[in-house]
Amino acid sequence: MSGIGARPNDHVARLQFVASLDDQSHDWELVLRESHHRMKNTLTMLGASVRRDFTCAATRDMSLAVDRLERRIVAFGRLYQLLSDSHDPSAVAVEPFFENLCGALSEAVLEPAGIRCEAAIESGRLPAAQCHRLALMLTELVTNAAKHAFPNKSGALIRIELRSHDGAWICTVADNGVGATGPLQGTGSRILEGIARSIDARLHGEVGQGGTRVTIVMPAIA
Repeated sequence: MSGIGARPNDHVARLQFVASLDDQSHDWELVLRESHHRMKNTLTMLGASVRRDFTCAATRDMSLAVDRLERRIVAFGRLYQLLSDSHDPSAVAVEPFFENLCGALSEAVLEPAGIRCEAAIESGRLPAAQCHRLALMLTELVTNAAKHAFPNKSGALIRIELRSHDGAWICTVADNGVGATGPLQGTGSRILEGIARSIDARLHGEVGQGGTRVTIVMPAIA
């Protein structure tokens, strides 16, 4: 009798296992799509900066342009290392990780475009998977703002805040740009929403005359 009774449970267990694998596969595809999307966008920005610097190099010291390019490439490498090194099963210290991420974003993406970056990061710990997926989302939002929010770069600023409140982590990316288009549109937004679902996070965007503000609310997992 025990053998007969075990079959339905075994079947349910197999179905749950297969569903879990399907979820993991879907999550991994989301991360891959975001990585490819991000690589395409950042290489486009790098190419534009190279054209700008070396077009003007005839009237300036060529070695300065080469040094700037080298620093940006190193910063891009640091950025991608932070975004891809997600296999550590242990918890990640939030403050040093995201301060390093913001520094790499600033050096690789924002400073060459004449955009200032301010960051306020609280201390704490997050599971590695949550931490790295939140980092992917933050990077997408910052890069999107750098590309679209500042047709006039004068006084351009992106502010990043990450804090813990009432059992959740709240991440905000705000710019003082033109706010001409919705912050959650296009291919990047679909990937953002997919990654948000994979970590049970919620996205909220606001656009106004003072710029664009996107907030990610993610439950803290012990």
